[in-house]
Amino acid sequence: MPAYHSSYNSAENVRVINGLPLLPLVTKTRGPAPYADPSMTYDVVDEALELFKPNSFFKNFEIKGNGDRLLIYIILFISQCLNKLKPTTTPGEATKALYSLAVTNVIIPADASFPLHALYPAVADRSEADLLRQYLQQVRQEVATRLVALVFIQDGQPAQTPSKWWLCFQRRHFMGKSLH
Repeated sequence: MPAYHSSYNSAENVRVINGLPLLPLVTKTRGPAPYADPSMTYDVVDEALELFKPNSFFKNFEIKGNGDRLLIYIILFISQCLNKLKPTTTPGEATKALYSLAVTNVIIPADASFPLHALYPAVADRSEADLLRQYLQQVRQEVATRLVALVFIQDGQPAQTPSKWWLCFQRRHFMGKSLH
């Protein structure tokens, strides 16, 4: 069974830095992401949250486009976020912890510390690297916000403890890799 790929692989008229497309986000977080069309309700963050669980089971992943590279980055970050949560974490504590994680130590795929940096092309110059870092920070903030909303729901109702169906993915690592 093949892995699930990004529907944004064929996105056109999108700026690409380091193999990552700077796609529009449905967000209120300030940053360099292009403004999303007001009618847009589904973006790359929603796609990554939806594909996180099934793709976590795969050890191999064939990159079919730049959208897949962004999907890999977001999935690795979701995994890192889940590892910050404990079964006793409250929604408020999770929001603080994940926001802190989202804004600190934002690594880009061009950095040597990124686990799959060999799969990404080099950054042209420092200004592009800074722009990409800002974009990824904005994506990470949006992922953290939406992940808390997903993890703290049980039986369709808001909960005070994280869902065990999300926490069970703490030990699973996409392609056997994780961000540190």
